[in-house]
Amino acid sequence: MLFVITAIDKEGSLQLRMATREAHFAYVKATGALRLGGPFLDVNGEMAGSMMIIEVADLAAARDWQTNDPYAKAGLFQSSDLRPWKATANFCEARL
Repeated sequence: MLFVITAIDKEGSLQLRMATREAHFAYVKATGALRLGGPFLDVNGEMAGSMMIIEVADLAAARDWQTNDPYAKAGLFQSSDLRPWKATANFCEARL
């Protein structure tokens, strides 16, 4: 099942994001759940949040994945949202 995580970084937390980025990517690779993702950008083009589409068995697994993401564990996000999602338009042919 697919889920979308949208998260907004705490103000002034770019250094925390960069310090945690390697651990985040290692987690993403180790779990194999991420299907598509990337950072939101602020008006200056700096990373300021995340959008991730993950594929896991159910809502409980999605919450577990979200909670264990090193970004979340580091306290990077001021807010985050998790929602079930269904791909209905995929014109870029992403492998979801």
